[in-house]
Amino acid sequence: MRILFFSHYFPPEVNAPASRTFENCKRWVRRGHDVTVVTCAPNCPDGVVYDGYKNRLWQSEFVDGIQVVRVWTYIAANKGAVRRIMNFVSYMGSAAVLSLLLKKPDVIIATSPQFFCGWAGLIASRLRRVPFLLEIRDIWPDTICAIGAMKKGCLLSVLERLEKWMYAGATHIVTVGEGYKQKLIEKGVPPEKVSVITNGADLTLFKPRPVDESRKAELGLSGKFVCAYVGTLGLCSGLDVMPRAAEILKKRNNSRVAFLLVGDGAIKEELEQTVRDKNLDNVTFTGRQDKSLMPHFLSLADTCLAHLQKKELFKTVLPSKIFEAAAMCKPIILGVEGCAAELVNKAGGGICIEPENAEELAEAVEKLQRDRRLCESLARCGRKYVVEHFNRDSLAADYLDVVERTVDNRPNRQNHQVKG
Repeated sequence: MRILFFSHYFPPEVNAPASRTFENCKRWVRRGHDVTVVTCAPNCPDGVVYDGYKNRLWQSEFVDGIQVVRVWTYIAANKGAVRRIMNFVSYMGSAAVLSLLLKKPDVIIATSPQFFCGWAGLIASRLRRVPFLLEIRDIWPDTICAIGAMKKGCLLSVLERLEKWMYAGATHIVTVGEGYKQKLIEKGVPPEKVSVITNGADLTLFKPRPVDESRKAELGLSGKFVCAYVGTLGLCSGLDVMPRAAEILKKRNNSRVAFLLVGDGAIKEELEQTVRDKNLDNVTFTGRQDKSLMPHFLSLADTCLAHLQKKELFKTVLPSKIFEAAAMCKPIILGVEGCAAELVNKAGGGICIEPENAEELAEAVEKLQRDRRLCESLARCGRKYVVEHFNRDSLAADYLDVVERTVDNRPNRQNHQVKG
């Protein structure tokens, strides 16, 4: 097949949508398919174009056999509603127009976030008269309302109407969790129109490895029990819980625990300011790191935190970082309720806490610090469960099967729903 894939984010950006798109597409290329990804100049999360790229009308490169075409967008940092919407809408226009200049595909796929990326795919599919597969990784506009970025009003009503039209216009929809599928059904999408293909881990990249003691020393973490958060420090992450937990442990005179935040995002400066104001020498930031270094930084952790704000909507979310941490044989501390907690408990791979509860986070970290056997047991169980159920190779193959059936206009079958 010739597959045209719209994604607002793509490597060298290191967030979850960029990684998922790249991991699937490179495997489809290996299966003999022609894959083109339409994205923008890498600039997330700071709104600064990465070295080696420019924000041109278009530029093209090949990455692991994938043709990557980058289009002009209005560049904006990952914060502030108006400028971000301008960024999203400009991508929609540029990507839809560019689709007319490329070879006609057999299918168009578009992924959220963000919302208007899905619309770019829908518009392009109508212009090229090909099937449209919509990937939902984030329920918009529900998510931006949940984090307080938008309040009820005329604009929200317009977005909700556009959301329903987008779902109706898709030939088929792929979501990353059963909770997302239920949300879509509640919004009127027929169950047979939705397949579930979860996130997973590249087991050749994310696997147990020795701790890099020299890097640990460079970060001032030698001899420390490290609780690491590796990922985007975004608005919905609720990561102010980490400095609050760090403050609790400092007051208890527990100097052996350290918190490590690997990544960048909209709230990084705010978190750093909090750490400075409270003089928390047990919290370390690395800033943005290349995706290839993520296993390296995960190896420094004794336990990994996955966390989101305590919102009803986030009960449907399965954060990709839980699969990568478990694949690295790291016990997880999970501050996400609902589907993610059910999965971690089923796998026996970690400790679940109430989101945004700093006291529970501090207790969980100390529990693991005191009990190395518990750490090892949770790590082994988590790794085993990910290997059995969330291997990126098999998930990409299942996804490709859904794509092929969409192109062939064959009905969806229940056994194409991949669940943990």
